[in-house]
Amino acid sequence: MAVPKRKTSKSKRDMRRSQYKLKAPHLIPCPQCHELKPGHKVCLNCGHYKGREAVKVN
Repeated sequence: MAVPKRKTSKSKRDMRRSQYKLKAPHLIPCPQCHELKPGHKVCLNCGHYKGREAVKVN
């Protein structure tokens, strides 16, 4: 079984853990209705994707 030869310092441990953080979602305006939506996804407000209606929205 592998065992560490030296104790990992608090600094090294915290530097490694600093990479695990939440990122804000990248949102773009829909070209049809100008609502913010995730890229490469159907707009939930108007149902358009790539200039055509992909989903009927009531």
